Amino acid sequence: MAIPRNVRKLIEAGQFDAVEDDWLEHMEADPEDLDYFAGVARPLAAAGEPDRVRLLLDLVDDHLEKNSLLEQRLDLLKRAGDLRFEPQELHSQILDTLRCLYPDSPSFEGLAEKLGLHRAIEDTPKSWQKVERLRGLLQFEQGEVVWMEGKGAGRVLEVNLELENFKIDFEHHPGLRVGFRAAPKLLHPISPGHILRRKLEEPEVLLEIKQRSPGELLAIVLESYDRPRTGAEIRRALNGIVEESEWSSWWSAARRDPQVLTVGQGPRQAYTWAQSSESAEAEIRQAFGVAEQRAKLDIFRKNAGRSAELQREMAETLLEIAQEGVETQPGLAITIWYTLEKAGVDLSAVDWSPASMIASSATPVSLLTSLPDRALREKTYRLIREARPEWPKVLSELMAKEEDPRLLDALSRQLVEEGGNELQSFVDLVLAHPRKHPAAFVWLAENADAEWLGGNQNPLRWLQQILDSPHHKELSPYRTRIAQLLGSGGPILHLLSSLDEQQAAKAEAAVERAPFEEYLRSPLINALHLRFSSLGPPIETPLYALPDSITTRRATLKKLLEKEIPANRRAIEEARALGDLSENFEYKSARQRHEYLTARAASLEQDLSRVKPFDSSLNDASEVRAGCRLELEGEGEERRTLTILGPWESQPENDIISYESDLAQQIQGKSVGDTVEIAGKSFRVAKIEPVATS
Repeated sequence: MAIPRNVRKLIEAGQFDAVEDDWLEHMEADPEDLDYFAGVARPLAAAGEPDRVRLLLDLVDDHLEKNSLLEQRLDLLKRAGDLRFEPQELHSQILDTLRCLYPDSPSFEGLAEKLGLHRAIEDTPKSWQKVERLRGLLQFEQGEVVWMEGKGAGRVLEVNLELENFKIDFEHHPGLRVGFRAAPKLLHPISPGHILRRKLEEPEVLLEIKQRSPGELLAIVLESYDRPRTGAEIRRALNGIVEESEWSSWWSAARRDPQVLTVGQGPRQAYTWAQSSESAEAEIRQAFGVAEQRAKLDIFRKNAGRSAELQREMAETLLEIAQEGVETQPGLAITIWYTLEKAGVDLSAVDWSPASMIASSATPVSLLTSLPDRALREKTYRLIREARPEWPKVLSELMAKEEDPRLLDALSRQLVEEGGNELQSFVDLVLAHPRKHPAAFVWLAENADAEWLGGNQNPLRWLQQILDSPHHKELSPYRTRIAQLLGSGGPILHLLSSLDEQQAAKAEAAVERAPFEEYLRSPLINALHLRFSSLGPPIETPLYALPDSITTRRATLKKLLEKEIPANRRAIEEARALGDLSENFEYKSARQRHEYLTARAASLEQDLSRVKPFDSSLNDASEVRAGCRLELEGEGEERRTLTILGPWESQPENDIISYESDLAQQIQGKSVGDTVEIAGKSFRVAKIEPVATS
């Protein structure tokens, strides 16, 4: 506890009357400054003036009691009570003050007894520890509303002294019990007026406010917390009041309230509530004045619509910044121009524009790529054709530097319309140096089947560059997109179909050494083998099946390739758009299904490449073979029928077995009259006949 330097000097000099005068003056000025009174009392008592200290502290205590400042009185007892009272009397004063603080508490006496507050009263430090525990538990008196992480808001139903726990009703966890020791750590009292308490106590009132005044409901949320809240936090706080289907329209209306203030930007953007619309504008002006240049733009975008005067003031400042940056910060100047234009600011008197800057720039490519916002780059790209006579060359150079696939699409369309050689020059440049232009290279790979690309001119080179790309760190950020190319059945297969016989072996080698999982490489190898018979593996053992089974498997493969895999690919893209792939369950689930579907399709393609139908007309019924049915006779009246077909038809529970099974291998070659062993029993082959396959 601090003691003023002048008072310390008075005490050290023994001028105790002067200390008392200073004390009394301080009481007149600030009678609740306990730091001063407790800070002076101890050194004054230590200097041999305990009676004077008791008298002075009594004056302070009288003021606190008279004005019902019970919290401050308890604090004074804790800081300096031992200077006024003996331990037993101090304990009594503490209890009296606590009873006045909690006059209506039904649990006070029981908790005080349970915590031992009436025992060992001479041990003052321990008594204060018990007081702290008692007050911590009295926050959760029966009927109080509390909040718990993962459980939300709930009401205390019972204070159980015997079990030493609280029984609390949470919405989805009724009757949850929390022990006395854990309660102060896990439970948080919710004050009256807090949105979470009002949701519990008066939901109908909140529903009426929602309909009548969206801004008022938002104010209740924002004023319930001691820090700004993000949109997601506000949405969670209003769960059950603002339905999912209502959120967009309600949120749009609520944010327009003139007392709503936006702080931060991007994912950190949050909202707070000003005391009035005037104070809100005052805070915005202050924040705008001290913000750095690009932050000023963000403040303008969010608040320009509040009032014409505020917009005019901010616009004038931004135009000054833009004017100064036309030569030194052209990207910032263009950004300011378009921001003001979008807000409806009159720019007719300004003697420059984005079009004039592009037309006069010595380095238009550097100027345009300095714009961080995709939408602004797209706007300026449209100006190039009119502003620069050499626009095809400029667009080609921009494509080599652009990273956004949608803008690359737009730029390429302009060059296709132009019909010159610039687009092909760009393709050749990127293909020659993919590591220098990683974004453009991946985009080109994704468009390998586009007619304008000219990929057919050298498909092997394209394929080798794509398959080799994971080896280069410059392309590592795009590994997922490249892997999708291999599994999509689109651009890569187009390149494979454009190869000639001489290039096929090199393509196969490139696929084999590509650093991708087997389920990605296998379909490409199969596609090459199907197209180029010279690459096929050694003759495989045929797979025999009924014609109906073959037809079913072909239909399954067709459905996989034409419906399920493309649909899953769209699901992956939709899940990717949700962001944060590390925590994106939908994306991970879609990727896992992609792996399953492509692996299944590859297996089916391989099996169908070697399948042959059973031909009953060629089946010799003189002995047991694949494609036959045999009747077996056991001991007594026991009879059994076995049908030997392919692995696709195998149904052991229905006595249809695969010719690859151990049992089929054991009995093949047997003739009528021969004995066979099945599951430890002996059977005689009574009849053999071919299975009808048509």
